[in-house]
Amino acid sequence: MQVTYWLEHAWLGVHVEPGVALDVTDGRVTAVRTGVDTPPQGAEVLRGLTVPGLANAHSHAFHRALRGTVQVGSGTFWTWREVMYTVAQRLTPDSYFALARAVYAEMALAGITAVGEFHYLHHAPGGTAYDDPNAMGEALIAAAREAGIRITLLDTAYLSSGFGAAPEPHQLRFTDGTADAWAERVSALKESEDVRIGAAIHSVRAVPAGQLSTVARWAQDREAPLHVHLSEQTAENDACRAAHGMTPTQLLAEHGVLGARTTGVHNTHMTDADIALIGSSSTGTCMCPTTERDLADGIGPAVALQRAGSPLSLGSDSHAVIDLLEEARAMELNERLRTRTRGHWTAAALLRAATADGHAALGRPDAGTLEAGAPADFTTLALDSVRTAGPVPRLGAETAVFAATAADVRHTVVAGRHVVRDGVHTSVPDTGRALADAIAALRD
Repeated sequence: MQVTYWLEHAWLGVHVEPGVALDVTDGRVTAVRTGVDTPPQGAEVLRGLTVPGLANAHSHAFHRALRGTVQVGSGTFWTWREVMYTVAQRLTPDSYFALARAVYAEMALAGITAVGEFHYLHHAPGGTAYDDPNAMGEALIAAAREAGIRITLLDTAYLSSGFGAAPEPHQLRFTDGTADAWAERVSALKESEDVRIGAAIHSVRAVPAGQLSTVARWAQDREAPLHVHLSEQTAENDACRAAHGMTPTQLLAEHGVLGARTTGVHNTHMTDADIALIGSSSTGTCMCPTTERDLADGIGPAVALQRAGSPLSLGSDSHAVIDLLEEARAMELNERLRTRTRGHWTAAALLRAATADGHAALGRPDAGTLEAGAPADFTTLALDSVRTAGPVPRLGAETAVFAATAADVRHTVVAGRHVVRDGVHTSVPDTGRALADAIAALRD
């Protein structure tokens, strides 16, 4: 299939260019032509500001069912977790497909073209395997495909309730028993053009130290992405020191987990030595500011991590909101509040975290740019909404990062075809109703 898209304005990685034509063949950009003042005959016209498709590098799809309930009252991450467990117990492969399909459609409406699904809900209640041991993961893959976005399924090892202790009853759905059994199950999952299979270590709490290297080797042998929740809570750090005499980052380094294909999610409570280890190993950092603030987790040292050599990506995590532009903006604004100074990142740097660096963290280093050879994945933001109306952007991505929201997304294109057109999802047109029905089914 060949098609030409004419972009009224396009962010080309450094600056915004007016009048850009993208030639697309078989789902990839074959040419980028600038200075095209009027749409070529037969071109698809995208009015507004077009940027590369956004990458949501950290998602738990079923957490979307918690929105609007866990925000009631007070509490901590640990009290929030108890509510999360009740939702996890109710999901089946069919209900998970319905929920995830709607959640991924919501992501497409927010300009997201690829998601990293940190997937640990593997088995039936009580821990019994389904006839297909990967039924829940396959449901997520099918949901992403129907919603029209790419998925990196980060199949997660979750073996312990804490530093070798047996799983608690509500965690039995998560565990394969051993890392070897986890590896055997996940090895049956298949990749395709729109599906990548990666690995995840839930946390140093949930995978005993002696089994960390098994997960790391599985990912290394396949050159697959490897993600891990890291130092999200001070309690995790304290427990790790008590169990092993070192921080979670030091424990991961000792067992060969850190590296250029590894991403630490949150990396919130880190020592200077931790930051040096992350940076020197080129381990990535996925910040999830809307979740970190919703759960009162704290503000991670993103500036120091990046300066040390850690690439930054962004995720919506618990889906308190699904808006990668807000995640990018929040990373900068959080740092301003902490330091009382401005300008820690340029708008271009923040947008790169939401695009190219996010896709790289998901095992797609060729994605996230508007360049020849890249996947034809991009999204167009309105420039005439109440948030974005004003001077047409001529210099950079400031309007997108510091003014626009997910509500300003007008078009989302994946592999050269419209997934969202004029603000409506093409295969899940009533996404709000789909979300409401899927969430209601978990509460009946």
